[in-house]
Amino acid sequence: MFSSASLLTLLHLVLSITGSPVKASKSPVTIPMARRLQFSDSTTNHILARDKARANALRDPSMRGQRFFNTPLTNDYMIYTVSVGIGKPPTYYTLLVDSGSSNTWIGSSTPYVPTGSAINIEQPVSVGYGSGYFSGTEYLDTLTLSPGFTIIPQSFGVASKSAGFSNVDGILGIGPVLLTRGTLKNKDLNMETIPTVTDNLYSQGNIPADVVGIFFQPEVGPSRLDSGGELTFGGADPSKCKGDIVYTPITETNPASAYWGFNQAITYGSKTILSSTAGVVDSGTTFLLLATDAYEVYRTETGATVDPSTTLLMVTSDQYGALKNLDFNIDKQTVSLTPNGQIWPRSLNTNIGGKEGSIYLIVCDLGAPSGKGLDFINGYVFIQRFYTVLDTTNSRVGFAQTSFTDAVTN
Repeated sequence: MFSSASLLTLLHLVLSITGSPVKASKSPVTIPMARRLQFSDSTTNHILARDKARANALRDPSMRGQRFFNTPLTNDYMIYTVSVGIGKPPTYYTLLVDSGSSNTWIGSSTPYVPTGSAINIEQPVSVGYGSGYFSGTEYLDTLTLSPGFTIIPQSFGVASKSAGFSNVDGILGIGPVLLTRGTLKNKDLNMETIPTVTDNLYSQGNIPADVVGIFFQPEVGPSRLDSGGELTFGGADPSKCKGDIVYTPITETNPASAYWGFNQAITYGSKTILSSTAGVVDSGTTFLLLATDAYEVYRTETGATVDPSTTLLMVTSDQYGALKNLDFNIDKQTVSLTPNGQIWPRSLNTNIGGKEGSIYLIVCDLGAPSGKGLDFINGYVFIQRFYTVLDTTNSRVGFAQTSFTDAVTN
């Protein structure tokens, strides 16, 4: 049995692993993701409510430790997951892929059964997500992402309490490591950071760069569980990209700079709806959220009205036919959401409380005016159309077109 002092010493040692990364010669490693539809059988408009609650947490860093919230906690949305093994031999857990947080944890559904390789650090840990939370204890153990692709050891949380994460076992956090600061509740460790899975893969020489590439396959049929894409650790997968990757530095504007934040301007057709400003790309957000003033310009330009059942913008068939590209001007280059990329998959209308045949837009109100330091969130509806690179090594994010950028599957 370890003493409290020796456990703290061990954790300090593990938390310092990323201080001196080794030079790795290995190639990037790609692991598959599953896309799962988790809509309830009842009519719901909770998806947007969850997004707004999460947006509030992203805008206010003090909410990361908050446990209690008012948003209904129903997992009524599409999620992207990976299977992660923990222990020797590994037990596999289904984890949400979240670029807006950095702690990895398990225990929401499948209980953690420690093997002989596990070390209970006996340190309390908790994270608030605005639309959910977990609290529990930090452990060390071997983490396996695919056969032969392991981290020894990885620090992760084991939940004793959680909310908002039914039907999954926890989160694989791939956000910037500074987001873990303050999540360990011991006063001696509160200002420490917990190396992320990506950080440790790099520091242990498993990948050539501290980079994650994300390929989200969008909805292409009625299946509730199918191939959802892939995560590439150590670089980008050029086979998923069409053309060059557009890179831009991490913004210096707070609070967006704490996340995968960057500067962009947004135009609808020839109309500027948001001048160059800071925001984030976030796999844990569903929709494309814009500052209220930009959202109102978009609503006026499209002629959309708010549907009371879903709370989403809705357009007629004629208005859909007249939709223009939504252009994201990033570092003097432009990527565009086509009209079809701006609508919710019509095959899923009834799953969100909508009507068959109706046309709902995926642009939503962030709930705050521009100029607050986080004026947009490019959620997974954006990532579904653009390959996304999260590059810690060079402090930048990147985007590239994919075979789904111009798809008309919605």
